[in-house]
Order: sequence, then C-alpha cells, then structure tokens
Amino acid sequence: MKLTDVHGPEDIRNAADGDLKELAEDIRHTIVKTVSVNGGHLSSNLGAVELTLALYHIFDFKKDKLIFDVGHQCYTHKLITGRRDLFDTIRKEGGISGFPRQDESAYDLFNTGHSSSAISLSLGLCRARDLRGGKEHVIAVVGDGAMTGGMCYEALNDMGRGIGRMIIILNDNGMSISGNVGALSDYLTYMRISKGWQRFKHSFSKTLLKVPVAGKKLHGIFQRMKDHIRNIFVNDRFFSSLGIRYLGPVDGHNIKYLSDLFRKISDFDEPVLIHVMTKKGRGYLPAEQHPELFHGIGPFDIDSGKPHEEESMTMGKAAALLLKDLCKTDGRIVAVTAAMTFGTGMTPFAEAYPDRLFDAGIAEEHAVTMAAGMARGGLRPFVAIYDTFLQRAYDQILEDVCFQNLPVTFLLDHAGLVSGDGASHHGIYGLSFLRSIPGMQIFCPRCEKELRQMIVWSLSQDKPAAIRYGKSMPEGQKVYTPSSFVPGRWEKLEDGGDACIAAVGGMVHYALLAAGLLEKEGIHAEVMNASSIWPLDEGFLGALSSSNIPLFTMEENERTGGFGSTVTAHCLDRGQTLPRHVFALPDDYLPHGSRETCFRRNGLDPESVADLIRRMI
Repeated sequence: MKLTDVHGPEDIRNAADGDLKELAEDIRHTIVKTVSVNGGHLSSNLGAVELTLALYHIFDFKKDKLIFDVGHQCYTHKLITGRRDLFDTIRKEGGISGFPRQDESAYDLFNTGHSSSAISLSLGLCRARDLRGGKEHVIAVVGDGAMTGGMCYEALNDMGRGIGRMIIILNDNGMSISGNVGALSDYLTYMRISKGWQRFKHSFSKTLLKVPVAGKKLHGIFQRMKDHIRNIFVNDRFFSSLGIRYLGPVDGHNIKYLSDLFRKISDFDEPVLIHVMTKKGRGYLPAEQHPELFHGIGPFDIDSGKPHEEESMTMGKAAALLLKDLCKTDGRIVAVTAAMTFGTGMTPFAEAYPDRLFDAGIAEEHAVTMAAGMARGGLRPFVAIYDTFLQRAYDQILEDVCFQNLPVTFLLDHAGLVSGDGASHHGIYGLSFLRSIPGMQIFCPRCEKELRQMIVWSLSQDKPAAIRYGKSMPEGQKVYTPSSFVPGRWEKLEDGGDACIAAVGGMVHYALLAAGLLEKEGIHAEVMNASSIWPLDEGFLGALSSSNIPLFTMEENERTGGFGSTVTAHCLDRGQTLPRHVFALPDDYLPHGSRETCFRRNGLDPESVADLIRRMI
C-alpha cells in the first residue's frame, strides 16, 4: 500500500496490517523528503508513524477524538486526513501548518503548539461526552517529555475523581527536545528495564534456543509474544494509584500488535494509559543518531543529513559563551532552562559547567520560581526560555520574582516572529505581558555586542531584568560600535531633523533602511536604538517633544501594551507630544510564513515605513 492509495482515514481502517507496514515506510520517505526542503520537526514525526497508523486503523475519528500533545508529531496524521496533496506546502507561506489547525481539517480538534495540555483537553472532552450521553473514545497522545510539565499531573490527579473511558498514549522516545530529565523520566526508565522482566527474558530466550529442532521457531514465537508477557513483570504503582490502568511498555513500531491492543482496550470503560516505546528519528539514520539536532531543522541534504545553511552564531549561543567565560571569576552564575538547552543555545555552558545548568523539563512555572529561590540563596540565575513559552510562567514572574525584587535575569530567545512554526510560537506578546509587571526591567539588544553588555550589566545590579532577542539578528546590518549600555538611555545611530524613528531590537535594522530611503528623498530621519524598553529614556523624550520633531516607534510585538504603547502613555502623562505613529504588529494570532512577508503585510517593511512617514510629515 502506497501513500497515493490513501484518500482519507477510511482507507487506513480498511487496510490489512501488512499493507500498513509498507505504507509506514512510504510515509517516512515522504516526510524526510518534504522536511529536507521545507524544514520542520523531523525526529518526532519519524518516531510516531506506526503509532498514528495503528490508531487510525482501529478508531473512527469522525466520531472518536484524537489530540496530539504539542502537535509537532502530527505529520502522518495530516498525510492520511486529506492533506496529502498539500503536504509539500507545509510551513510554507500560505501552506498548511506544521501543527494541528482547526481551519485545515475537522480531524484537528484544537490549535495546539505548546506542551502538556492534551490530557486536560481530553478530560474536558470526556466530561462533555458523559454529560450528554455520548459513547465516543477520547485519545490523548502524549510524549514523555510533556509529562515533565506540571499541568499533566494536575489533569491525572483530577482523573482520579472519576471518569469513564479515556485513553492516554504515552509515547516514550527518551527525548523531549533535549534529553528528558526528572523523576518521571527515571520512573519510565525503571519500567523499561524492570529487573524481573530482564532476568526472565534472557534466561527464557537461552532456554528456548537450546530446545532441539524447534528451538529457533519457539524463540521466534516468544519474540512476537514478549510484549504481552512483559506486562506481567513490569509493576506499575504510580498510574494505578491514580485510578488509571497501566499497560506497557509496548513496541510502538509494531502495527499489528498496537492494533490488536487498541482493539481490546476499546471495550474498557475506564481510563487506560498505554506506555509505547518508539525511536525518535526512526528510519532515517542521521535523525536516529542526532535526534536533538533533527527535532526542528531547516532544509538539509538527505544523503548526508547536513543542513544547507551552516550554523551561524545565534544570540542565545553568544549569551551562553559569555556566561561560560564569566563563570571563571563569578561563582554565583547559574543557568536555568525548561527542556530547551539546545534550542536556547545553552549547550556550550552546559558542557563547560554541567553542575551549574539546571534543566527543569517542560515546566516553566517551576523553573522561574526555582530561579527565585536560587537568587534568594545568593546565586545569580539566568533563565533561558523562548519568549513564547515564558507566557506560562506569568504568575511566577509577577509573584515570586518581581514582587520579591530578586535579581533573576530572563534571557528570552526567539522573541518576535518565528517564520515556520506560526501562531503558537511567535514571540510577539512578551513586551506586553512583561511591561504589565511592576519592577521588571526590559531590554532588547540590537546586536550580539549589546547583548553581552546587558548581561554584564545585569550582574552589577540587584533587580529583575528581561533581555529579549530573536534567534539571530537580521543579515546585512550596518555596523555601529555600540556605546556602553546604560538602562534608561537610548543610542543615537543616525542624525536627522525631520523625523525620529525609535526602534527596538531587530527592528533597528529596518528603521535604518527606512531612514536611508527617506534620505534619498531629502527627508532626514534620526534613528534611535531604543534598547531600554523600561525604563524609558525620559530625557530624550522630553527634549524631542520640545523640538517638535515627530516621533515614530517601531517594534516586533503586538501593538497593545508594547513599546509604542508605553511611550505613548509616558508622553500623555507628562503633556508631551505623542508619537505620530506606532509601527507594530496587529493584536492577532499571525500565521506561519516568512518574516519579510509578515512585515510587508503589516506595514513594517522599510518601504512601507518610509512611505507612511513621508506622507505623515
């Protein structure tokens, strides 16, 4: 059976097990080929092929409900639910998303993209079903990395208060993004290597092979039956104590076995957790050998596995290298991350100082509050998290860090638009929610050198601070020697008396390009690097108001509550001239696509900025 034979889920339900095995290999080939061109989440999707096919082989998801935690492992699901012919557009401008999206298919129940929510969502669906007298199955596919998130345990604890049929598939590949950490990962490892099972398996295998004539045949039968037998020897206490029946570990790449198991448990009228063992990157050797690198990757050469673009210095890696050097003379420095050591560039720091890098798992709330405890204990924690994921720790930032006025520095990577991953991953709300927290200092560097200056400065003061930056700075930036960083003071990059553009972080580059276009028309625009979002440069704003030079602000953040909004409120309170226009992103959930296209669509490209300034002055 080939992928071209699949027109919808009904073809999977009616297929023979042998046909599905052939289909799995064709799907893997398609995923590798497409991701090598478009980029995307490769390792996790290659590991979930058979699991997804077995689920669709047994359950009818026209009425049953399927939720993928995070959703980045949904490529097989998309291929067999009517999006096969669109799959080559995945993550492209105007193409399908790399995550489940309701507007794409009725089989995508939620717009997911963040971790640890699937069990809670499924529990809500179960309770809605039970109250209206429904009979459909609800299935949550959860990676064991997601099980490091506290929300999963809140949901599991709530399930103990009584729920009917519900199935949790624990897809255990030993990885989340970076390697799994924490007690649950250790517990799952314990169940994989149960001594009782291991002793029985090895001794019984040897005994069978010694049986005359039929020994090899009996050994083969045992190999096929061992998943059934294993359940006898693996003694689960954790899930059963919560009122959840535990089954596993089982081979997540054996479609026939998975299908038989799913068929049997479909008659259960109680919560069931199936512990499925899969291999991240299965079927593509480079991804098997380096699953972390291929978790989320750009276009690459299929034969060698090497990315088409050589890895450049990212802002996160620049921060990590500086922290590593500072650690030589400052024993207070520690780094905290939430399952993102690799993604935030902290790998060099972790390799040099493994005892000073604390990976909390996918548990941003815990990571932030733990950092607060470290700061109170005399350390200087740097919390490295993607801007979009820090949203989940808002209360902890407010109550445990800022209310206590503790010197925790947040290194917020991937701030701004994130091209391929779309709405759930754009870091375009950080300025707004951080600015709403009293006591939080907020800075956005325009280059690596300024980032380093901010980090060094943060060690000299005793208050909370957030430093937000994109994965890397825009290419082709005009080189300026950074002046020394001072909070509350902006940096003048270009003189001009006709207008002033105050830009934030990566937008400084676009402000300079816009100023260059205006200069060609005889309009001289001053460009300010407004790297200090809070505190503002009050002296400059007061002087500018007195000069009657019109002010324009630029930021890669939603309009409400961002930099321009902050400047406007400041000027309004003091009776100063208000900004003539705030260049910002709309208050909306923006789709995936290139940064350049999104900028043009929302009037943030240099040409649009220059055109509006020219018309307004």
